Amino acid sequence: MRQVTVLGSSGAFPEPGRACSGFAVDWDGYRLVLDLGYATLPRLLGHWPDGAVDAVVITHEHPDHCIDLHGLFRMRLYGGVGGPRLPLYCPPGVLDRISGLEPDADLSAVFDLHPLPGAYRVGPFDLIGLSLPHYVPNVGVRLAADGLVVAYSGDTGPTPVLAELGRDADLFIVEATDRDGETSQPTRNLMTSTEAGHWARRAGARRLMLTHFWPGNDRAAAVAAARLEFDGAVLAAEEDLTVRLGTAGR
Repeated sequence: MRQVTVLGSSGAFPEPGRACSGFAVDWDGYRLVLDLGYATLPRLLGHWPDGAVDAVVITHEHPDHCIDLHGLFRMRLYGGVGGPRLPLYCPPGVLDRISGLEPDADLSAVFDLHPLPGAYRVGPFDLIGLSLPHYVPNVGVRLAADGLVVAYSGDTGPTPVLAELGRDADLFIVEATDRDGETSQPTRNLMTSTEAGHWARRAGARRLMLTHFWPGNDRAAAVAAARLEFDGAVLAAEEDLTVRLGTAGR
């Protein structure tokens, strides 16, 4: 089984019935998590009831991308999960945020930290983390295995690095915040759906998944806007949506 399941798709804060950024990657039994924002941990446990995760990748320190890492820490520390430390791949600042919630706990008792940006062998994947523009250090993540690529932008402004990140990806997950006034900002740290489509086309990706929707946004309109730039399949990230990798179906 090779698939990606959406744990959460909202930016900034979760809408009712939704969660913030998070994705569960299943690859022939290997379990990797991309981001753990608000309300993603219960959804992760709904997908993997035993809570057994092989690796976690966090794109940056904003809580809508990392706060439920704290819940996972407590589950592994106090829940009798046992086993080796959990490999954690993330930029500077992520563990600083979590340690602020647990000043008396040793996070290294649970997490085996691997700093990003950088390149690693992670289970079946060649993982590359590339720096992308945001308000804080942020990485886009590229996972490659058996000729297939899943790429994820985290949060980012427009940058040619996105074309490198998503090059020939089977699935390119790109933030499409579409916040009012974003395109007029003097420094760009977030994107629109149209821009997400543009960079997916530049990357030569096969499928585009839009995510990190600003609460209240019309997701169907976001998909339509992305299709103006990208002629491949365009999906809106929806909680519990599962996309199979290497196939045309979901």
